[in-house]
Amino acid sequence: MSLYQLDVTNETSIREAFKQIVSDHGTMDVLLNNAGYGAVGIFEEASPEQIQRQFDTNVFGVMNVIRTALPYFRKQRSGRIVTVSSVGGQITFPIYSLYHSSKWAIEGFIESLQFELAPFNIDMKLIEPGPIKTDFYGRSQELVRDQPLDVYDDYTEVALHNTNAAGANAEGPDVVAETIWRAATERKKRLRYPAGKQAGLLIALKRYLPNRVFFAIVRGVVEKK
Repeated sequence: MSLYQLDVTNETSIREAFKQIVSDHGTMDVLLNNAGYGAVGIFEEASPEQIQRQFDTNVFGVMNVIRTALPYFRKQRSGRIVTVSSVGGQITFPIYSLYHSSKWAIEGFIESLQFELAPFNIDMKLIEPGPIKTDFYGRSQELVRDQPLDVYDDYTEVALHNTNAAGANAEGPDVVAETIWRAATERKKRLRYPAGKQAGLLIALKRYLPNRVFFAIVRGVVEKK
């Protein structure tokens, strides 16, 4: 196994990493985009810098990496790009507005890109984990309270407690790793791969329930005291 240093927010770092990878191995079969974090909190309390940082990593970082990889994939007329999105790219919860907006952007970007790259035999795959017991609810989480407003204090405390509790009781990361492997290796022309039991359930509830019912369910879970 070879490791290469790469910062998705630094285009020079990305270019140098890809040059070295191709120099060492000759070709690339699969690109996995997995860098990201969750900015959590009330939108009104977030600073412009926190909003920009969320999109720099979760959206523009993915775009930069893919754009750098495409000339290599086009030249060999094959490749597969697997991007870890989230069930939060199809549904939303309170206090995750920045994170959700970044994942909805990724979903639209990858879905559109699949048409542009199909003539070059480059496959696009989206991994959509539901709640998973990982550092997402700890080290990889950034609480956005740059401009605190007292009116939101109670709501934020309750919502943060309930969403973090859901993460603590969720499935382990193995289910995501298995889903990534399947997306990277199977021959099906499939775009989306929900990862975990809760992911499929949440997507189905959002798809088939009236909006007012789904809205009430989410509020009941997240705002429960």
